[in-house]
Amino acid sequence: MGLEFRKAQKEDASLLLFFIRGLASYEKRPEDVTATEEDIRRTVFEEKRAEAFFLLEDGKEIGYGIYYYTFSSFAGAPGIYVEDLFVRPERRGKGYGTAAFKWLAGEALKAGCASMEWSCLDWNEPAILFYRGLGAREKGGNVKFRLGKERMEALLV
Repeated sequence: MGLEFRKAQKEDASLLLFFIRGLASYEKRPEDVTATEEDIRRTVFEEKRAEAFFLLEDGKEIGYGIYYYTFSSFAGAPGIYVEDLFVRPERRGKGYGTAAFKWLAGEALKAGCASMEWSCLDWNEPAILFYRGLGAREKGGNVKFRLGKERMEALLV
């Protein structure tokens, strides 16, 4: 049967959260996962703030991805931001990551996107080498910033 992809459905919220926790553990930050099953159900499936999919090996989920659409004013076109892509460690080395990026590229092109972007932890050398092997390049000229919920609330005071 091999590798297949399927879009996540509302009833997959629990499974999606399971994989999110797996990614957080791999990234050595399990304490950062504050999402609940209800949060995932509401934001991903009811509010449709992101898209989620699973990688299936012989019919069994072995990884997942989450992405959402962005917009480039310079290109005048949407893009895809890949928030998560995770394949269980024991299933790596089979070309599944490359297949997932090909699947994502297909989704992006069908939607008229001009680009795909994502970030990677600076210590994750295997991932960085993998992304470079796909032909991706570090996006220069930008410094990534983030305001967390507490800092956003502080701006309003």
